[in-house]
Amino acid sequence: MTLRPVPTLAVIVVAAGSGTRLNGGAPKAFVGLDERSILHHALRGVFAAPPAQVVVVVPDSLRGDALTDARDAAGDRAELITVVAGGATRQESVAAGLSALWADVETVLVHDAARALTPPAVFDRVIGALEAGAAAVIPAVPVVDTIKRVDGEGRVVAAVDRSELAAAQTPQGFRRDVLEAALAAADADHTDDAALVAAAGHDVVTVEGDAVAFKITTAPDLERARALVGAAPSHAPAAVAPAAVPPTAPTTPRVGLGTDVHGFGGEGVLWLAGLEWPGEAALSGHSDGDAVAHAIVDALLAAAGLGDIGTHFGTDRPEFAGAHAAAFLTHTLGLLGAAGWRVGNVSVQVQANRPRFAARRVEAERTLSAALGGAPVSVSATTTDGLGFTGRTEGVAAFATALIVPA
Repeated sequence: MTLRPVPTLAVIVVAAGSGTRLNGGAPKAFVGLDERSILHHALRGVFAAPPAQVVVVVPDSLRGDALTDARDAAGDRAELITVVAGGATRQESVAAGLSALWADVETVLVHDAARALTPPAVFDRVIGALEAGAAAVIPAVPVVDTIKRVDGEGRVVAAVDRSELAAAQTPQGFRRDVLEAALAAADADHTDDAALVAAAGHDVVTVEGDAVAFKITTAPDLERARALVGAAPSHAPAAVAPAAVPPTAPTTPRVGLGTDVHGFGGEGVLWLAGLEWPGEAALSGHSDGDAVAHAIVDALLAAAGLGDIGTHFGTDRPEFAGAHAAAFLTHTLGLLGAAGWRVGNVSVQVQANRPRFAARRVEAERTLSAALGGAPVSVSATTTDGLGFTGRTEGVAAFATALIVPA
C-alpha cells in the first residue's frame, strides 16, 4: 500500500440538484453522457488535477451510486473520496461538504458536477492563483454576445458594456477559513460561492476559464456534451478528462471550406459579420441569418471533421433561435477545442450589394476574431455585377476558408 501525504487541498463536487430543466429521467448528475454518468465524467477531471480530498455531495438516496462512480473515476486515489448527503439549497450542500473536510485542508475548490467536461488545466489555474495568495478565485470567460438591458415589457432600455462582463465557471477556489466564515455569516442565498464570499467583503480574482467547461442545464446542453464525449476515444485513461482528449491526436494543420446563403426578409434589423446594421433589411433564418458567421462555422467544422452547421445548430436547437455570431462561433470554438484543435486563421468573402462593408470591415474582423478567441479573421466583400440573387439584392452569400492547427 502506498502511503500519501495528507492533502491540504479539497474539492467539493456539488451534485445534489434534481435536474428539473434537464428532464433526463434522473437527478442531473446521474444522467448518462455515454456509458458513464455526468458525475463520473466530472470526477475524471477532478482526479486528473493535483491530489486532493474529494467530497461528493449528492441526494441522500444516491450516496451508494455516487461512491461507485467516484471509486471508478478515482483509480488509485480512492482513499481520497468522501460522499455526503446534500441539502435543499446549494449553500446547504456546500456547507455539508465543508463539514466533511479533513483537518489538514487549507484551500477548497467548489465544483459543479454539471460542468462535467472542465479540463484539468482550469483546476491548475485556480489552484495556482490560490497558491499565489488570493483568498477567492473563479475561472471566467469573456461575454461575447451583445448584451441589452430590457424593461418588463421586453423593450430595450440600454446597451450594456460587455468589456466589464465575464461569465463565471467552476471550480471556484477559496481559502477554507474564508469560505467557512462567509457561509456562517450568510443571511441570503447567492447564485454561486464567489458571490457569497464577495458579499462577506473579500476580493474575488479571475483566471482563464474554458469554453468546454459549460454547464449542462438543458437538453441541448446534454446533446452538446454527448457529442463532445463521443469525439473522445473510449480507451482514454480514467485520469484524463474526456474534454482534454482529441478524437485522433491531431498532428498536422487542416483546411476547411464553408459557404452560406440567406435571403432578405427577416424581422428586425440586419446582423452580418457579427455586427448590427441599423437601417438595413434583415436576413431570414432560424437564427439572425448571419451568412458570414455561418460560413465560418461550416469551414471550421469541415476542417475538423465534425460535421456541418446543421449537425450542431439545426432548427431543433431552440437556444440558437435568433442567436448572433458570437454564440455560434464560441460554441464552435468549444467543439474544436474538445477535439484537439485551435483556429489558425479564417478568411471570408461576402457577396452582396448591401450592406456596404468598406467602412466597417476592420470592425467586423475584430468582432469575429474576438469570438474565435483572438484567431485572425480577414473579411473581404464584392458584388456580382448585377448577376444572380445577390446581384438582384435578394440576399447575401458568404464563402469562408479556415485553417486549424493541433491545440
